[in-house]
Amino acid sequence: MIPFSAPLLVPACDDAAPGGAVGVRALILDLAGADEDMKAAARAWAASQLARGDGVVRIVRVNGLLSGHIEADLAALAPLAPDAVLLPDCYGGDDAQHVSVKLKLHEAEAGLVVGSIGLIACVGASAALFRLGSYRGATQRLRALTWSARDLTKDVGAQGYDEGGALSGPMSLARNLTLFAAAAARVCALDGPYEKLDDLDGLQRICLAAKRDGFAGKIALSLAQMRVIEAAFE
Repeated sequence: MIPFSAPLLVPACDDAAPGGAVGVRALILDLAGADEDMKAAARAWAASQLARGDGVVRIVRVNGLLSGHIEADLAALAPLAPDAVLLPDCYGGDDAQHVSVKLKLHEAEAGLVVGSIGLIACVGASAALFRLGSYRGATQRLRALTWSARDLTKDVGAQGYDEGGALSGPMSLARNLTLFAAAAARVCALDGPYEKLDDLDGLQRICLAAKRDGFAGKIALSLAQMRVIEAAFE
């Protein structure tokens, strides 16, 4: 199980959310969203965040397996024992297992308990939807599955939401398949972020529906969103 319901996604090099000082229980430190010329600076920033030791759950959103940056991400940050790594553009159990092996090597080299760093896999491409059943039994370090409407809409050239703020048909299908895949893998389902930052009423409706359907939480993009999500998942 994941010990939080509303992890806050923080852009690299942004210190606007200093963990427990503002009531944040979990942070996702976003390396993947950093520009190419900011990758090294993003790793240094994430390292400083991991060193805070304030009891806040810290997850590192590393660059994807095909990015050319994941090796440097893991080498720099795995020895600092993040609570979990979030893998974007994960295509299935093979990718999760691949990252798990990499983490095992870094854990052993750093003297950490092997398997202590969790893994959250994110569905962000249409091809990944056809391999969702492969997560079951792929790796014991898998903690949750999530999905990204932003990435999937780019992949298929679709609109993510209708005029009323509800998910479009294709995105609703991706969401539901992620939920079922998480249940089949016996891990938590974490709903992807809601991109409409100013629509807190819409976010509340989506959160209540997500809780009803079986999601354990939802990724937040702002402190205001975080508070709405936490209230909905109480």
